[in-house]
Amino acid sequence: MTPRHTLALVLLVAGAAALLLAALALAVLPGPYLRLHALSPAAALGAPLVALALAVDTGPGRAAVKLLVIGLLLAIGGTVTTMAVARTTVRAERKAQQ
Repeated sequence: MTPRHTLALVLLVAGAAALLLAALALAVLPGPYLRLHALSPAAALGAPLVALALAVDTGPGRAAVKLLVIGLLLAIGGTVTTMAVARTTVRAERKAQQ
């Protein structure tokens, strides 16, 4: 195994572990806010690590750049989506209380 493949494997295992832990926390934790808190690392860390692992494994080139852009979009989009869902949940709870 080359060092590049070893690094890609380490990144892939770390990303998959973050995603699996977030999925486990989603199944176990009660309430929408705790679940959103558990999903934030998956969106901000897990998916981008997997994209980075794939980029490292493909080597230098256009495919790696595309994978890095996808990882960046996943990191930004996941955080924004989490915030939007939290705001919608707060608004729905306020409406229910009135």
